[in-house]
Amino acid sequence: MTSEAPAGHVDSIERAAATPDREQPYAALGLTDDEYARIRELLGRRPTSGELAMYSVMWSEHCSYKSSKKYLRIFGDKVTPKMREHLMVGMGQNAGVVDIGGGWAVTFKVESHNHPSYIEPFQGAATGVGGIVRDIIAMGARPVAVMDQLRFGDLAEADTLRVVHGVVAGIAHYGNCLGLPNIGGETVFDPVYQGNPLVNALAVGVLKHEDLRLANATGAGNKVVLFGARTGGDGIGGASILASDTFSAGGPTKRPAVQVGDPFAEKVLIECCLELFHGGLVEAIQDLGAAGISCATSELAANGDGGMRVDLDAVLLRDPTLTAEEILMSESQERMMAIVRPEQLEGFLAVTGKWDVETSVLGEVTDTGRLEITWRGETIVDVDPTTVAVDGPVYDRPVERPAWIDALQADTAAALARSNDGPELREQLLAVLASPSLASPGWITDQYDRYVLGNTALSFPDDGGMIRVDETTGRGVAIATDANGRYALLDPRVGAQLALAEAYRNVAVTGATPLAVTDCLNFGAPTNPEVMWQLAEAVDGLADACLALEVPVTGGNVSLYNQTGSTAIHPTPVVGVLGTIDDVAARIPSGWQDDGLNLYLLGVTALELDGSAWAGVVHEHLGGRPPAPRLEAERDLAGLLAAAAEEGLVSAAHDLGEGGLAQTLAEGVLRFGVGARVWLGDVEERDGVDTATALFSESTARVLVAVPREEDVKFVGLCAGRRVPALRIGVTDAESGVLEVQDEFEIPIAELRETYEGTLPAALGPRVGA
Repeated sequence: MTSEAPAGHVDSIERAAATPDREQPYAALGLTDDEYARIRELLGRRPTSGELAMYSVMWSEHCSYKSSKKYLRIFGDKVTPKMREHLMVGMGQNAGVVDIGGGWAVTFKVESHNHPSYIEPFQGAATGVGGIVRDIIAMGARPVAVMDQLRFGDLAEADTLRVVHGVVAGIAHYGNCLGLPNIGGETVFDPVYQGNPLVNALAVGVLKHEDLRLANATGAGNKVVLFGARTGGDGIGGASILASDTFSAGGPTKRPAVQVGDPFAEKVLIECCLELFHGGLVEAIQDLGAAGISCATSELAANGDGGMRVDLDAVLLRDPTLTAEEILMSESQERMMAIVRPEQLEGFLAVTGKWDVETSVLGEVTDTGRLEITWRGETIVDVDPTTVAVDGPVYDRPVERPAWIDALQADTAAALARSNDGPELREQLLAVLASPSLASPGWITDQYDRYVLGNTALSFPDDGGMIRVDETTGRGVAIATDANGRYALLDPRVGAQLALAEAYRNVAVTGATPLAVTDCLNFGAPTNPEVMWQLAEAVDGLADACLALEVPVTGGNVSLYNQTGSTAIHPTPVVGVLGTIDDVAARIPSGWQDDGLNLYLLGVTALELDGSAWAGVVHEHLGGRPPAPRLEAERDLAGLLAAAAEEGLVSAAHDLGEGGLAQTLAEGVLRFGVGARVWLGDVEERDGVDTATALFSESTARVLVAVPREEDVKFVGLCAGRRVPALRIGVTDAESGVLEVQDEFEIPIAELRETYEGTLPAALGPRVGA
């Protein structure tokens, strides 16, 4: 964007009042006719070009949630006292915060960086990591881990290779340079994401209760300080133009709106911020992410005493040719804004000087209720900050249940051929195991440092990541994320609930107790009534499931316009669950290491193959209704696993999700290279299912556990007492070197490993270190 005013002139408040009829490029900035008219009504005049820039980015879909806000409120409505018990900060701040005991708190959040990661995969993904980490810093926490949730197109397509190589390298570069372990996540390949990959990033931080900070500008006379990297021309309009619109069928064209990151600058910024917090030198810190200075000033002012006066001439620039509008809209990375008491300013500057972080005092907090910004001696912004950051438009968009969904749901996978031939089932298991979304993600995860900082208790390939928080007591947290776009297409309400259920279960199998939720809701364009129906159903379903499991949503992100032309992605509600464990030494890995352990299948198996990996891989089928959520059973299961971990009754636990029991058995065997001998007759008889269903059903609330023989009686009694169905279906076998399904087939571990680990390297090149 360039300044509207002629050379040598500033589009000041006075000039705007004197030239009410000047045409303004509001549509090019993403504002509608009605939105522009409302801005003029709020101001009582036309906006200056600076004000237009601010409103355009802050009223964008990405920043204002104008299409989803109506639905998101339900997360705050459907809560119980128990859900609030550990919640210290909920939705509305940079990240949610929960009390984990012992005076410790944890903050975590997941956000999207989808569109930038398609246009410029390396920088788009890298700055996605950087942005979510800065949200964690702003809460007063030390970042301790990151995760990522990735969806790419068809692995056989050349453009998928471009995106995968860039995204993974960007995540690895930024996270590794920050010195943060990447402890988990998920990767899915599906042609539906071909023109619109999803790159969601999660960060987690730890803090003591007394270190918690909120991003509020309070105290008239307190200084507004910008520190970190200089402001440049990268990322201008990223929120309004890039993240709040669809891609054309021609592909990515919006490269200038992608930010450029410097992880080493961010690492210094982390240490600088923490020293400022611990020294009591700041009242609040706000990161500069989407919408840059426009967002930081308006949100700080709106959340505080309501007023702020800022001079843009004080902003340190990388590019001195930037206009005022570009300075306001720039999304240059590694920048923070602080509120500092005047008597603390000298100490503040001493700390930033120590860390060699460039700093400039932009202005001060006022009690006027106005956000005033000057440039070149003239006032270019004079607004009520709440109209920019809080009271933006809220749309009640048309909602329409898709006409096609009845036929899709009627096309059940139960009608597909299910083999009872052992050799054929063997080949189907190998086909599912080799499919890109279920094959080993090692090509990706090997590029991430999983153990830096020395507090990683669990990471890839375990079901959930786990970090030690307190080195004295061993107290820690586990985190897992999940989503299944295939399920959500079939039924968005159930699909969202199943994403929560699996993430909840993946935390439970580590031995931790699920405590809180973050989410990233990835959908198509809100101008499509069918997409809005999907979003409304998913949010309502997720809120109901959180209520049933008594885990609150602490915050998250909505990413809309994920489509190319008129083709939207599958609805993809990514759900992250955080749980606590008293001592990470009691953690449970996902695979077995010893010979002679009894394998128990917990839960009940039904004919639930709709939307399954088996249906997709073996039959290229997607239809029917997803597996039924069994939320009460999930709670019982989680309680059982936490008790079993505390008493040391379980040596391994792996949830049953995509790929069913077959995938779980293969991964359990491969985790430490210890074989297993399994029989399915008891499952088939008790649950009334055939062998194919026993192997590939994706029924929920199921876990496979390995139990030492000496703990067998105690474990079975625990299951009975907690109402969890348990069947002994096998035994681990360290000598055989095979996975054997009795009376059906056996597969050598070497063949399983070659199948599992070969898919991604065959398409993407050798693994790191191979």
